[in-house]
Amino acid sequence: MDEAEIRARIELLKRDHRDLDTAIEALRTLPTVDMIQLQRFKKRKLRLRDEITMLEDMLIPDIIA
Repeated sequence: MDEAEIRARIELLKRDHRDLDTAIEALRTLPTVDMIQLQRFKKRKLRLRDEITMLEDMLIPDIIA
């Protein structure tokens, strides 16, 4: 995966992460909250954040100390 592909993937994941934020907030405003669905969204959001962090780390060059 080259740098451009990594950056494109990061942008896609960040958009999905924002969409999940919106979905979570919408779910919380419902009169009866589906806690299982809420937990699934939160776990997916955490997985996205982990993948974003991993990809961002790939963009940082290794520095030999």
